[in-house]
Amino acid sequence: MAEEPYVESNKYPQRSDANLSIQLNRWILKSIGAWPKSRKISCCHTYLHRLINTICYALIIFLMIPCGLYLGLEVKDTYDKLRLIGPLSFCLMAIIKYCALVLREKDIRRCIEYIEMDWRKAKRTEDLRIMTNNANFGRRIITICAVFMYSSAVFYYIAVPFARGTVTEEGSNLTYRPLVYPMAKVIVDARHSPINEILFCIQCVSGFLAHSITAGACGLAATFAMHACGQLQLIMSYLENLVDGRKDSSDTVEDRLSDIIERHVQTLNFISLTEEVLNEISLVEVVGCTLNICLLGYYCITGWQYNETIGRVTYIILFVSVTFNIFIFCYIGELLADQL
Repeated sequence: MAEEPYVESNKYPQRSDANLSIQLNRWILKSIGAWPKSRKISCCHTYLHRLINTICYALIIFLMIPCGLYLGLEVKDTYDKLRLIGPLSFCLMAIIKYCALVLREKDIRRCIEYIEMDWRKAKRTEDLRIMTNNANFGRRIITICAVFMYSSAVFYYIAVPFARGTVTEEGSNLTYRPLVYPMAKVIVDARHSPINEILFCIQCVSGFLAHSITAGACGLAATFAMHACGQLQLIMSYLENLVDGRKDSSDTVEDRLSDIIERHVQTLNFISLTEEVLNEISLVEVVGCTLNICLLGYYCITGWQYNETIGRVTYIILFVSVTFNIFIFCYIGELLADQL
């Protein structure tokens, strides 16, 4: 789709209500450098934005590559391999989704501009009510997703390692805390202090970054889908009053029909753009979450077998979180299809 020229419009008054739709997404995505840059931005801010992107890429790769080498070179037991495949697949999903968010920056910005313009145009009380209801529903989805994501991150990267405690190796006089993502010794021996503590902290930051990417992607999908649903509901409301009209609508049926067609075309353009933005993210989420649901179910069963209470709780939270994510992508897609 060719990019439409951007025009700074003064036709509609600026409304802060657009924050209701995009505020939570902005908080999450700005923290990881995935929120679209403003069209009017200085070179300094552009370089800062790229630096944040580079750091985020490096942090995710820092989890994947050393742990992948450890899996391939040092792990022999099948159960241990399966326990590492899940976290590694989650990191792979995170970096693909992050690439999609960064590469689709212009399309995401255009979607946000559509949302802001629609809020500016909303003057009728009924229009604002419909848009507010859909925006609040989207915010609830984002909040639930973020709570699940960050709760599972706290358990997986902090609670589990501290609950399992440190390991003391006989003969070598080494005491260390096992890393969540073990590293191959060909890269670094992570058992020695302070390397162990530094790597543990970096992995915690990297893990929270991966969970933020997932929460941000899910939140973006919810925001765009619910906004599109709100616009389609507005069009249905206008069609119901096409013949008789309303006090605040155009005088003639032709003018009212023209307004409806214009809004419908804009909404279809927004939906088409949303589809382009979410294509790769949705595919990765559905395929990856399906795999992770199977693996997490296996981890929960084996956790019961080995009587790891904190591990069971962590895997259950992760299982619920991943299941909720895949449910949301399916649910909002079905919701939007019903509106169309």
